[in-house]
Amino acid sequence: MSSEATIASSAAPRLRRTLTLWDLILYGVIVLQPVAPMSSFGALSDRGRGHVVTAILIAMVAMLFTAISYGRMARAYPSAGSAFTYVAQEIHPSIGYVTGWSMVMDYIVNPLICVIWCSQQAHEFAPALPVWGWKILFATVFTLLNIRGIKTSARVNAGMAVGMSAVIIVIFVTAIRYIFGHAHSDPGFFTRPFYDPQTFTYGGLFGCTSIAVLTYIGFDGISTLSEEAENPRRNILLATVLTCVVIGVLSAAEVYIAQLVWPASEQFPNPDTAYVWAAARTWVPLFSIVGLTLVVANFGSGLGAQIGAARLLYGMGRSNALPSSFFGAVDPKHHVPRNNVFFVGAITLVGSFFLSYGRGIELLNFGALIAFMGVNAAAFVRYFLHAEKKKVFSNLIPPVLGFVICFGLWLSLSRPAQIVGSIWMIVGIVFGIWKTRGFKEPLSFEVPAE
Repeated sequence: MSSEATIASSAAPRLRRTLTLWDLILYGVIVLQPVAPMSSFGALSDRGRGHVVTAILIAMVAMLFTAISYGRMARAYPSAGSAFTYVAQEIHPSIGYVTGWSMVMDYIVNPLICVIWCSQQAHEFAPALPVWGWKILFATVFTLLNIRGIKTSARVNAGMAVGMSAVIIVIFVTAIRYIFGHAHSDPGFFTRPFYDPQTFTYGGLFGCTSIAVLTYIGFDGISTLSEEAENPRRNILLATVLTCVVIGVLSAAEVYIAQLVWPASEQFPNPDTAYVWAAARTWVPLFSIVGLTLVVANFGSGLGAQIGAARLLYGMGRSNALPSSFFGAVDPKHHVPRNNVFFVGAITLVGSFFLSYGRGIELLNFGALIAFMGVNAAAFVRYFLHAEKKKVFSNLIPPVLGFVICFGLWLSLSRPAQIVGSIWMIVGIVFGIWKTRGFKEPLSFEVPAE
């Protein structure tokens, strides 16, 4: 290499390692959103018969073990940051494909449940337009905005996080005032959200926990910042674990006060917007404040999820895993995979008429839990089975427990969710076998860079 080439290479711009541990944790909290459990509170309460706090905390334990596996795999693949890459490289490409296919369902279902929730809450604000009308409106707006290539900046996300945090503080203040402003002669009043002997069942608790996993989905995004983090081998793992702890404790506190304000024995006017009704009981203006906050949060999440799904399908089309003439096409004007945006938008609209919010969450978690099991299995293979030095017991426990707990939660999903999810997986596996002639050729799930 010539001296000029060497100088040019060294002068080329590179990512700077400027993100501290606290920067990474803040990023993780913003991605997961500090209001994470509020949208799903009604579905959680209904499935767990009131044991939402316990379910959130159990889910946190499961995600902590999985977070350790994600953090360790990020060390091995600092620039990849994807469950299917970890599994394909450490176990087998065919198993990686199955993991990737489960993630496709996550990407597609995410905007769908956001449309459902936004439509339910918007109908509470403006009942003149029926829920089905709101579904059409939100699905259309998501699609049109994504076709134009509109995206949310990091500053907007940070601003939203600050606004959400302010709303949470108000909720806590008004809830505490309400709770201690009313007499409670029942000695089990403050412990019932954790355990109510009259309604507790193990099936209900673990079924609720399988839904509560949604609260933590997205924590693995921290692994994508490996190239910009200070001491990434240490900080990525710590940030991933600590983000789960912060979100878990905050989420448990949020649902705890909601269950004290609105006991599980009382029905909600609308289970999909249950937290909004509970907040309004402490202070009436919170019905509009919390409702609007969650609409904005779900709107941003759904908008981003739809373009994420479109880009994932584009990556599959570009690599010929799907018909490239349709899925691999890019709009020359706006530089987005327009066909895929329309495709995901159509699925979102149609699916919103056939799925409830709770069932949609379970379908999303069906795919997510498969991906989490895959990451735990990959960490077990790399750091225990294939350990170059002496096998360390600490490399065995987290991935094994993470896998077992995630598998148990996956089994606890409702029968309809398991049936629909299994059909999706079977279709994908059959397609993969046909496309690769028995997995003899690779299939790519890479999401193209922006």
